[in-house]
Amino acid sequence: MSLFDSHFTAALTERETAGTRRTLRPLVRQDGMIVRNGQRMLDVSSNDYLGLADHPRLRERAADWALRFGTGARASRLVSGTLDLHRQVETKMAAFKGCEDAILFASGWQANASVMPALCALSVTRTGAPMLVFSDRLNHASLHHGCAAAGVRQIRFRHNDLSHLESLLTREAEKPGLRMIVTESVFSMDGDRADVPALRALADRAGAFLYIDEAHATGVLGPKGRGLSCGMADLTMGTCSKALGGMGAYVAGSKPLCDYLANHASGFIYSTALPPAVLGAIDAALDVVPGLDAERARLLGQAKRLRTMLNGAGLSTADSTTQIVPVLIGESERAMTVAAQLEDAGFLTVAIRPPTVPAGTARLRLALHAGLDDAAIERLGQAVIALTRDVA
Repeated sequence: MSLFDSHFTAALTERETAGTRRTLRPLVRQDGMIVRNGQRMLDVSSNDYLGLADHPRLRERAADWALRFGTGARASRLVSGTLDLHRQVETKMAAFKGCEDAILFASGWQANASVMPALCALSVTRTGAPMLVFSDRLNHASLHHGCAAAGVRQIRFRHNDLSHLESLLTREAEKPGLRMIVTESVFSMDGDRADVPALRALADRAGAFLYIDEAHATGVLGPKGRGLSCGMADLTMGTCSKALGGMGAYVAGSKPLCDYLANHASGFIYSTALPPAVLGAIDAALDVVPGLDAERARLLGQAKRLRTMLNGAGLSTADSTTQIVPVLIGESERAMTVAAQLEDAGFLTVAIRPPTVPAGTARLRLALHAGLDDAAIERLGQAVIALTRDVA
């Protein structure tokens, strides 16, 4: 028992009452299915959009590199942790993204949370004024955390509203300090896309640095799965833990940018380097992903088919145009009930609730993968329609 247990319990009880308490629920992956408490379910909740987490080439290279180079990098990159393997993968990632260089991080959250303060510090040291950060309101929590860690008050624009962003850029035009526009290219809870070319044009007119989080676009969208930001962002952050089927994250951009982050991003400086097995999986994914055009087309086609079914039944899927299909429910308890009943029907999904999404917009987050056939999409759509009607 700890000194604060009574306070922890009270806080958890408050979450329970509000319908927002989270719990860890172990499961087993078996023959392409999810098994929990004896219940076999189709996974429509994970971010393994191309099914690469089970791909034989990723498995084999991860195992091979672990056997050849060991289970850990043993130190941070700036001590003795930078292996030839790290630079091999970073060079391949930079080529994949069409950039001069890339730098690896342990996770997307860690990357955003430490890169943002590093960039914001640049404005203070170079101009003597705080960074002006123009952020989409629905940006990932890690980006908001990064700004908070930097002590920067964000100038938030309405979600995907570039007219509003332009007005804010104009309003702040005379203020000192460097400028940065920060957005996701695909929004993780809504499945919609940012207009990257228009953002690039706005950034150019305002003299602003464009930072794009490509976590949910990498591997799935753009030519050969390279994402939506290629050639248009000053900095691209992406993850290797979603469509690339492994773990870790990258920042891609100019060589001076990556060198600067190696010197100023605390998450890079003070973290042990990614281990060889993880690097092997990333390396293999970068070989495999460009050849998966058919899988990408099938995935996006199935998502469109599911949205058509759900919309036809009067359900809102927001502005989704990607493999992420939200089904807006409203109240948290109702969303939890529908998600539980979908599990009983053989589909593992998740109810997303506040504070992850705005109050009153609790939803099912259906994350599709390329292995879902027409019959599975039909069963999923019909189950969602029936259960959302039954749960009042």
